[in-house]
Amino acid sequence: MSVAKKLASQTAVYGLSSILGRALTFALVPLYTARFVPGEYGIVTDLYAYVAFLNIVFTYGMETAYFRFANRPGTDRRHLYSQVMSMLLVSSLLLSGFLVLLSGPLADALRYPDRATYIVWLALVLGLDAIVAVPFARLRLENKAKKFAAIRFTNTLVNVGLSLFFIVLCRDVYEGRMLPELRPLVERIYNPELGVGYIFLINLIANALYVPLLWRELLDFRFRLNLAPLRPMLQYAYPLMLMGLAGMVNEVIDRILLKYWLPEGFYPGQSNLTAVGIYGACYKLAIFMSLVIQAFRYAAEPFFFSQAADKNSPATFAVVLKWFTLCCAVIFVVISVFIEDFGLLLRSPEYRTGLAVVPVLLLANLFLGVYYNLSVWFKLTDRTYFGTYISVGGAILTVVLNLLLIPILGYMGSALATLACYFMMAAICWWLGNRYFPIPYPVLRISVWLLVAVGLVAATWFINIENYWLRHAFHLLVCLSFVGGIFLVERADLTRSKPRPQVKQA
Repeated sequence: MSVAKKLASQTAVYGLSSILGRALTFALVPLYTARFVPGEYGIVTDLYAYVAFLNIVFTYGMETAYFRFANRPGTDRRHLYSQVMSMLLVSSLLLSGFLVLLSGPLADALRYPDRATYIVWLALVLGLDAIVAVPFARLRLENKAKKFAAIRFTNTLVNVGLSLFFIVLCRDVYEGRMLPELRPLVERIYNPELGVGYIFLINLIANALYVPLLWRELLDFRFRLNLAPLRPMLQYAYPLMLMGLAGMVNEVIDRILLKYWLPEGFYPGQSNLTAVGIYGACYKLAIFMSLVIQAFRYAAEPFFFSQAADKNSPATFAVVLKWFTLCCAVIFVVISVFIEDFGLLLRSPEYRTGLAVVPVLLLANLFLGVYYNLSVWFKLTDRTYFGTYISVGGAILTVVLNLLLIPILGYMGSALATLACYFMMAAICWWLGNRYFPIPYPVLRISVWLLVAVGLVAATWFINIENYWLRHAFHLLVCLSFVGGIFLVERADLTRSKPRPQVKQA
């Protein structure tokens, strides 16, 4: 259990920074939903959906490949680091330059004429993210979780600070709502016509600060672009890239398809871009689940590789999955039960019309986290092509279900498609893992807890209590009952598993 405790401690470090950072970032959602109408916020949701795809293309699986090859006996890690960094540096410059050159036609194709500047800024963001991906991976490989967390958190602080400066202070001063004496100064640095474009510009400025913050890691490489020794890494990585692209289809294709596939007038008085903005804002409420998954992935990937040769690793992986799932189940119950309170984070009532999708998306993300746990078998056995097959299958299912359900159920159809996809991926990954890398996962126990969680959430949604205080007391009782049940049952299970002390014979 000591290795599991090590994973938990590293997850706590990554998790603390992620939770604080993402919490601060999420604090911008009330700001955005108060300052921008859903139609404007829909532009942000739409463009960042494409960015999610391009992030995979820009790194093409080399981050995970670096972990795998750096852990092989006899590897010169510094030499490997220089090789991977050189390749990503060249490819990022080429890809970003290509997007900048085509920014005008791309903006027209996406139905955002006269907003080519957004494409340019996002192209630079993508290039910077790809270049610093391996330095961040190196920090994780060397167990420098605190430095990793500090740099990520600094990026978040800059993002939040600049958002408050431009979107709140400068805008209010410019519009005469506060400090009118500062307007002449503000007029020099603030352009009201940029609107939601400030979100992209701020992202670029914050990411540019990664360069000085990672200066030591960036200087510790020598340009060595030799593809011959990198060929095995590329062969390992390209299935991961395809898997990542398919995974992004599962994550963000719904927001892209909503814009084009939702029948006009499906939601009375709302445009399709408005629906995208509402769905994107409600999707943000699933952040509390994705926080846990992100923190876990940062720590788990190097952990799983480091434990590959340990004969007790299957038992450790089984324990990790069980407790990870139980933690996520608690998050699912708490947020779903108190959804009306969490919904107040979306400042405009127009955004809160889509809150019904949040429990579905939370459960979908829970199964995504389960899939990440289960996927350890094909990464450790170098059968990454299985991950590609599973992800491609999930992507096909996602696209088909979105095309079928969006015209009927709107963005609820997209949420259900996401849930079906991630459940299917987790189930197939578990089934294949049993054949190639058996791990004694407590599937029945986990399934029972998830069914209990879904049943409790459904009960609170269908039992309508008008009185505010009684309703909240009932919801609190449901949450405490679920947490208490887990504590009692799993505590008893741990007690039974302990060896009994030997009694000396007289």
